[in-house]
Amino acid sequence: MRIAGAVRAGVAAAACGVLLTTVAACGSDGGSAASGGHSSQDDGHTGAARPADSKTIPDVGARYQKQIPANARQVVAVYGDGKNSADSTIALYTKSGDTWKKARGWSGHNGKKGWTTNHRENDKRSPVGVFTLSDAGGVLADPGAKLPYTQSASIQAPHYWAKSHWHDFDYVIAIDYNRAKGTPPNDPTRPQGQTKGGSIWLHMDHGSGTSACVSQSKADMEYLLKTLDPAQHPVVVMGDKAELKAA
Repeated sequence: MRIAGAVRAGVAAAACGVLLTTVAACGSDGGSAASGGHSSQDDGHTGAARPADSKTIPDVGARYQKQIPANARQVVAVYGDGKNSADSTIALYTKSGDTWKKARGWSGHNGKKGWTTNHRENDKRSPVGVFTLSDAGGVLADPGAKLPYTQSASIQAPHYWAKSHWHDFDYVIAIDYNRAKGTPPNDPTRPQGQTKGGSIWLHMDHGSGTSACVSQSKADMEYLLKTLDPAQHPVVVMGDKAELKAA
């Protein structure tokens, strides 16, 4: 069921009570101001030819390819530039029959310290893996999302952060890492325990690395919100390029 408008007062209050934990795990820690998000590119890399359709997600080896659910027909692939890099290339692949086709590609950011296969709270690295995408939300009104969308002021980034970060959570898509599916993105439930971190989101970019999330421009977030469809069982495949290619 789509959740329209702000959450009920009791839920909002509870969310506000964990806001600092939520945003510290997900967004920036309020560092220096940076430039805005990167522009979208239909073919991913500038000047690159669109790759041929494939039976697998390009540049994803067997280790992670086999973790993609058989019923998934939409994959957001996040290719980190390096294990210790905050820069990423992102692409959406859609499946027709048994063939994957690249729908769109763009640039973004990940954890400011890079990537890890053993994420811990506040390590400033994004978790490597394959995760489902079940819920969305943000400070702004629903732009026409197909995923269940929760609009709530409790999701907003705190204003003691640099001003360039204030709109990071205007739109978010929860990555199902250590969270309860079917809840608002800022629900504090951590099934694997608090030390494993949580509140890992796709959210709006402020021009530099995040605390653990993946960020992109407002236009790219709106595109994903309007495109990712629960009926297509969307997932994100994310990690540094070398790790993602693992056999």
